[in-house]
Amino acid sequence: MTNAERIVVGTGLLALLGFVLFPIVFTVATSLMSPEEMLSGHPHLLPEQPTLANYARALAGAPLLRFIENSFLVSAAVTAGQLVTASLAAYAFVFLRFPGRTAFFFIVLATMMIPWEVTLIPNYLTMVRLDWLDTYQGLIVPFLAGAFGIFLLRQAFLQIPMEVVEAAKIDGASHFWTFARVVVPMARPGLLTLGAYTFLTTWNMYLWPLILTNDEAMRTVQIGVGMLMFQEFTEWNTVLAGIVIVLLPSVIALALGLRFLIGGLGAGALKG
Repeated sequence: MTNAERIVVGTGLLALLGFVLFPIVFTVATSLMSPEEMLSGHPHLLPEQPTLANYARALAGAPLLRFIENSFLVSAAVTAGQLVTASLAAYAFVFLRFPGRTAFFFIVLATMMIPWEVTLIPNYLTMVRLDWLDTYQGLIVPFLAGAFGIFLLRQAFLQIPMEVVEAAKIDGASHFWTFARVVVPMARPGLLTLGAYTFLTTWNMYLWPLILTNDEAMRTVQIGVGMLMFQEFTEWNTVLAGIVIVLLPSVIALALGLRFLIGGLGAGALKG
């Protein structure tokens, strides 16, 4: 690549970076402005007199800390459940021999083509029959297993040399010991990838918590932010301050798991 090509590529990447970062910078900057400054006739990006009053109003206008707690509990539980169910299923598809293994795996993959909205009404009716409306189990249980997680960890387990597993069997190790002491430690990047992906996906979930919860104490963050908007008048500084508060946990989770997320999603293309 010539120097001119490097300059063009670098300029394009910088422009793309600015395009991606601008909404974030605008949100944070506006959340630090007073309503008078934002509505002044001299538009500017950075606040002239930063203030945290909008954050105080956001916390007073809606129980955002309660919403964050709910979202964290739900996301953590769903993530833990997906890691357990997906890893056990992936172990079976890779290291166990049983009739119809390949056909059953393709049936699991086929469920990924079913839009989640198609299952919305059956899942809701099930929650009604179980009396799980406005409960944590109603927000968690329908998402404890998923085809994507099984596929991702199957691809990760395929990277493990079969000789290592065979050596454990020769030594008399059970399937559970082999799974817990050999396969899981060697597939840690794939597990971290699935964990980061599942946590962020659950944290950003909107439709299911919206229809399942009516009690304000059970709302999640994505629903709670909407409580800062009023039909008569909306202080967008306060709304954006609430959005920043809601974004912080997911940004931290993304920053911690980004390296594993990129590496794990790319590893599935290497084998299998």
